Amino acid sequence: MPERLDPTDIRLIDANQRGFPVCDRPFAEIGRALGLSEAEVLDRLARLAAEGRISRVGATVAPNTISASTLVAMRVPDGRIDGVAALVAGEPGVNHAYLREHDWNFWFVLTGPDSAYVESRLERLRRDTGLAALDLRLRRAFNVDLGFSLSKTNALPPAPRAPRRELLEPGDRPILQGLTEGLELCPDPWGALAARLGRARAEVMGRVRELGEAGIISRLGIIVRHRSLGWTANAMVVWDMTPEEIDSAGPALAATPGITLCYERRPAPGWPYRLYTMIHAKSRAEALATLERAAEAHGLASVRREVLFSVRCFKQSGALIDAAPHWRAGVAR
Repeated sequence: MPERLDPTDIRLIDANQRGFPVCDRPFAEIGRALGLSEAEVLDRLARLAAEGRISRVGATVAPNTISASTLVAMRVPDGRIDGVAALVAGEPGVNHAYLREHDWNFWFVLTGPDSAYVESRLERLRRDTGLAALDLRLRRAFNVDLGFSLSKTNALPPAPRAPRRELLEPGDRPILQGLTEGLELCPDPWGALAARLGRARAEVMGRVRELGEAGIISRLGIIVRHRSLGWTANAMVVWDMTPEEIDSAGPALAATPGITLCYERRPAPGWPYRLYTMIHAKSRAEALATLERAAEAHGLASVRREVLFSVRCFKQSGALIDAAPHWRAGVAR
């Protein structure tokens, strides 16, 4: 169990990584379920955020529904890692950036409102760094929930739902951007979000409910920083498989305890891997044991694969959905 987290913090985080209330006083409702006052819930969340234990209270959005993204890999010489990381992390659309143990050692996720935006920013980063970059577009997501249970070992996420993109409306983009950046920690976060958007509170709450029911909001609640909570041995496992093999292997691995992410990406010249799984563990030995159990359980022991452990985290934030300037300043995190 993570150090310096008291049992109430653990209960608060575990009970509220999904299903955040869309109601008048959501933090008061959370408090009633835990036997806490609204003020104590807000104080605890503010402290956890200040300590770097949680990223925000907000949403994750189903990939490729209202925005675009790609996973990028670069080969960065040792002497340039800090400089390249600072340049890449400074790009607003980069929401995750990690150094990993591999010849392709620098990995980041680049997001934006559409593919043209992502492509233009990737080309600029290639030009500014002078480095080649693998552009690994998502093809299928089998599990991208990434919730972490502090009190249960290897808890499985809810079964994924196919998002109903046809239910999107033109005004949803700024709402989703606000949710990915985080709600204000105040008694009326929905009212605060509506005020920033210049829209009616009831309208915003109604759209959030609809987007959740449509599966476009894939998770609404506390977003944790897993490394600071004890998951420090994080391995990205890449598998060399055909799309037909992934048809069965992807869902099977996604439903395996200990596998925290699972998705298929398009290969790139010199990079044949299509299936990606993440294992977030408390130790390297635990991560490797999880991998071996998964491979044996699903008949994948002979499949060519590589294990890329994370070494450093440079950035972890919400995705860029709306590039409108008003979202780049003054938003509470």
